[in-house]
Amino acid sequence: MRVTNNMIMTKANTNINGTKVIVDKENTQMTTQKKIDRPSEDPVVAVRSLRLATQLAKIDQYYEKNIPDAESWMDVTESALKNMKEIIKDVHSLSVQGSNDPLTQTDRNTILSQLKALQQELYSEGNADYAGRTVFTGYRTNKTLTFMTDEKKTSYNVEQSFKVSDAMEKFRYFSNEVHIPSTETQVQTADIAKMEESDYTRIRMGYNDITSVFSGSVDANGNYVYKAAPITGDTFDIHVTGTDPADPTGATKINTTQSVKVYETEADWLEDTKTKDSNKKNLGEDDVIFVKETGELIFGDNIAATLKSQNATLTMQYNKTGFSNGELRPEYYYNCTDVTDEKNPIRYDKYDAKGEKVTYEINYTIAANQDLAVNIEADEVFDTAMYQDIQDMIDAVSRAINAHDKIDKLTKMKEDDQFASALDQSRLQEWLEAAQREADYADNHMSKVYNENIGRSDAYAETISLATTKLGCKADQLLMTKKRMSDQQETVQELQSSNDDVDLSDIVLKYTAAYTAYQSSLTAAGRLGSVNLLNYI
Repeated sequence: MRVTNNMIMTKANTNINGTKVIVDKENTQMTTQKKIDRPSEDPVVAVRSLRLATQLAKIDQYYEKNIPDAESWMDVTESALKNMKEIIKDVHSLSVQGSNDPLTQTDRNTILSQLKALQQELYSEGNADYAGRTVFTGYRTNKTLTFMTDEKKTSYNVEQSFKVSDAMEKFRYFSNEVHIPSTETQVQTADIAKMEESDYTRIRMGYNDITSVFSGSVDANGNYVYKAAPITGDTFDIHVTGTDPADPTGATKINTTQSVKVYETEADWLEDTKTKDSNKKNLGEDDVIFVKETGELIFGDNIAATLKSQNATLTMQYNKTGFSNGELRPEYYYNCTDVTDEKNPIRYDKYDAKGEKVTYEINYTIAANQDLAVNIEADEVFDTAMYQDIQDMIDAVSRAINAHDKIDKLTKMKEDDQFASALDQSRLQEWLEAAQREADYADNHMSKVYNENIGRSDAYAETISLATTKLGCKADQLLMTKKRMSDQQETVQELQSSNDDVDLSDIVLKYTAAYTAYQSSLTAAGRLGSVNLLNYI
């Protein structure tokens, strides 16, 4: 075969270009430290690289964004729970202090001011937020737990159910408070009231100052149906379910109604039930009344005992128009309807048709196929009863303060020259005895209320502790997942590096060898150009 010069030069050019391609490839690898620059170079490496990159991106999202966000949310929640528990501890301390005699007027005023501050502080903790999102309000994070201003036109229809055995409690009602006379004529002629006490069983609504109530009835299918509009009369029916105590198996169910008489205020109740022989708030043993002012269902002894024996549950619907700054919003605790705009009512369901609580969890995806509910809902921590218990304590100490102020005023009146006559002094002594009677009632009532709240504050603290424990379990789960995500991130990064990257020392050697080959090919080609026929003669 004859080999021409052109054939030799063509072959040399081919070799030079071949070594240049290799040098370019090795140079690219050395610069990027990646095995391939285009998928076509090695489809297997390309596919594995894409899969590993996708997996690593997901792990980075979980580990670097979702998990830290969840941790921050839970840190804010934990801080709020700790603050609430400290507030309850302070309430407990005041309960112990207020349940013990003797107390001075300074002691009572101090307790009053501290309780008011704690009451305001308590629910402000419920408005704790993370990055502008309220942590205790479920997925409605754009709304606060409490009303932030007085909203006099805001109106809700609220439905509440009460387990009688849990909600009923004995309470004391007073009448005939002493009104201090201001003139000598009043000292001599005004009637001297003598405080009277009535003890009845009550159930408190979530709110006081109720605007109106709804009545209902059991239909042919056994369903309880409320009437569309509030009652216009002075009685209404509440729903009662339970079991027949005559059937020890509990198989016989009760599904009926209970008639309730409505009063606007306790004063109306007194005016309607006082007698010539008893100038106090009376209630028949089989009667039930509702006082809108205080938001209380009050039961006679017989009906209270009957409902307890039936293991009854009571359901009631009422309207409240006008909420004060700091009051809890109803939608986080009850089935209710915001009817502020009558044409566009907004329905909120906290319980389903079976009475099961509807949860509004905020789920963070913290790993593949793993979600974690990071939030604690407000009703798991506290409810309106806590606020009302503190309010009862405030009312009790205020009553005691006012009663002892009356004693002080009457004592000063006895020392006033204006009332120096023996007749005035005798009459003022009667006033003073009536005021002392009121103060004794008030002190006794305060002592009992505060003593009762020692146990209740312990129960509230325990509830907060349970919520904190639940949150801690979530935090532990999150921590374990975080560690697992960290390990997975490291593993996938190693796999990705093994699949995509080249060893720098190896590629330097390969590049050097390729470049040397390229230089050699150029040298060889250069020498070919200097060869002629004389070299062969």
